[in-house]
Amino acid sequence: MQRLTMLAMVRAGMALARIAAQSRGRLRSRYWLWRNETAFGNGKWPVSRAQRLHALLEYGDWVWRMRSLTRN
Repeated sequence: MQRLTMLAMVRAGMALARIAAQSRGRLRSRYWLWRNETAFGNGKWPVSRAQRLHALLEYGDWVWRMRSLTRN
Protein backbone atom coordinates (compact mmCIF):
# COMPACT_ATOMS: atom_id res chain seq x y z
CA MET A 1 0.00 0.00 0.00
CA GLN A 2 1.17 3.45 -0.89
CA ARG A 3 1.20 5.98 1.93
CA LEU A 4 -1.20 8.87 1.32
CA THR A 5 -0.19 12.42 2.15
CA MET A 6 -2.48 14.67 4.14
CA LEU A 7 -3.22 16.68 0.98
CA ALA A 8 -4.18 13.48 -0.86
CA MET A 9 -6.53 12.50 1.97
CA VAL A 10 -8.22 15.93 1.91
CA ARG A 11 -8.61 15.79 -1.88
CA ALA A 12 -9.98 12.25 -1.58
CA GLY A 13 -12.52 13.33 1.01
CA MET A 14 -13.71 16.17 -1.19
CA ALA A 15 -13.96 13.94 -4.26
CA LEU A 16 -15.85 11.25 -2.32
CA ALA A 17 -18.23 13.86 -0.88
CA ARG A 18 -18.92 15.04 -4.43
CA ILE A 19 -19.65 11.47 -5.56
CA ALA A 20 -21.98 10.96 -2.59
CA ALA A 21 -23.81 14.20 -3.40
CA GLN A 22 -24.18 13.22 -7.06
CA SER A 23 -25.54 9.82 -5.96
CA ARG A 24 -27.97 11.67 -3.67
CA GLY A 25 -26.70 9.57 -0.78
CA ARG A 26 -27.87 6.31 -2.33
CA LEU A 27 -24.60 4.43 -1.87
CA ARG A 28 -26.36 1.06 -1.57
CA SER A 29 -27.77 1.15 -5.09
CA ARG A 30 -27.17 -1.73 -7.47
CA TYR A 31 -24.29 0.14 -9.13
CA TRP A 32 -22.42 0.79 -5.87
CA LEU A 33 -22.99 -2.76 -4.62
CA TRP A 34 -21.56 -4.05 -7.91
CA ARG A 35 -18.66 -1.60 -7.68
CA ASN A 36 -17.86 -2.76 -4.15
CA GLU A 37 -17.92 -6.40 -5.24
CA THR A 38 -15.62 -5.79 -8.21
CA ALA A 39 -13.19 -3.82 -6.06
CA PHE A 40 -13.10 -6.12 -3.02
CA GLY A 41 -14.52 -9.45 -4.18
CA ASN A 42 -17.54 -11.27 -2.89
CA GLY A 43 -16.11 -12.18 0.49
CA LYS A 44 -13.81 -15.03 -0.50
CA TRP A 45 -10.75 -12.89 0.25
CA PRO A 46 -11.59 -10.86 3.33
CA VAL A 47 -10.17 -7.36 3.32
CA SER A 48 -9.71 -5.57 6.62
CA ARG A 49 -11.58 -2.37 7.37
CA ALA A 50 -8.32 -0.39 7.31
CA GLN A 51 -7.43 -1.77 3.87
CA ARG A 52 -10.88 -0.88 2.52
CA LEU A 53 -10.62 2.65 3.91
CA HIS A 54 -7.17 3.10 2.41
CA ALA A 55 -8.38 1.80 -0.97
CA LEU A 56 -11.37 4.15 -0.81
CA LEU A 57 -9.12 7.13 -0.10
CA GLU A 58 -6.78 6.14 -2.92
CA TYR A 59 -9.78 5.95 -5.25
CA GLY A 60 -11.02 9.37 -4.11
CA ASP A 61 -7.59 10.91 -4.70
CA TRP A 62 -7.43 9.28 -8.14
CA VAL A 63 -10.87 10.72 -9.01
CA TRP A 64 -9.71 14.18 -7.90
CA ARG A 65 -6.56 13.97 -10.04
CA MET A 66 -8.44 12.71 -13.11
CA ARG A 67 -11.03 15.49 -12.84
CA SER A 68 -8.27 18.08 -12.51
CA LEU A 69 -6.71 16.78 -15.73
CA THR A 70 -9.97 17.29 -17.63
CA ARG A 71 -10.31 20.87 -16.38
CA ASN A 72 -6.91 21.99 -17.68
